[in-house]
Amino acid sequence: MSDIRIRRATIDDLPGLRGIWLSMRQPADELEKRLKEFQVVENGRHEVVGCIGIQISGQYALLHDEGFSDFSVADRARELFWERLQTLAANHGVFRVWTLENSPFWTRWGFQPADAETLARLPNPWKSLEGNWFTLELKDEDAVTAALQTKFAGFMTTEKEQTARISEQAKTLKTIITIVGFAIFGLCMCILVYWLMHGRLSLR
Repeated sequence: MSDIRIRRATIDDLPGLRGIWLSMRQPADELEKRLKEFQVVENGRHEVVGCIGIQISGQYALLHDEGFSDFSVADRARELFWERLQTLAANHGVFRVWTLENSPFWTRWGFQPADAETLARLPNPWKSLEGNWFTLELKDEDAVTAALQTKFAGFMTTEKEQTARISEQAKTLKTIITIVGFAIFGLCMCILVYWLMHGRLSLR
């Protein structure tokens, strides 16, 4: 038990993973294509004895297709998986974790059956999966969303104010250019008239 460790799955783990998936009656061919989602647990002899998939979609994470060839390490492995999940969730800004896994371990760690209102938040890619959903909220989704909306509204207000200032400055600059243009035109006309009048006098 003290020798087990978890890590991300690699291509070399496929033989051991396929054995676990098949023993758990999971779709091995499909899961093989999603190898990058899996964390594995290996014993002191570097044998893969368990695994779990962690898929992230937006601000949600999915624990899926847990399996073990040695169930004596299951609960300790789940603790390590949970620690890894929390790190991944923090790095990806995950609000809520979903799972169809029904081990009592996950309910002891705070996962609760999802009611109809909560199920409405389930991401579309996972709605086709069958089973009883359990979920755990890591952050208050509504509070975070409201804070982001407030921040975005403030940003938009600032942008509008800045745009208005730039527009006003552009109008002022346009007015100045117009006045200067008329002044130059008037000066040129005065010079032309002066030159014409004095030029005629000189000719006479």
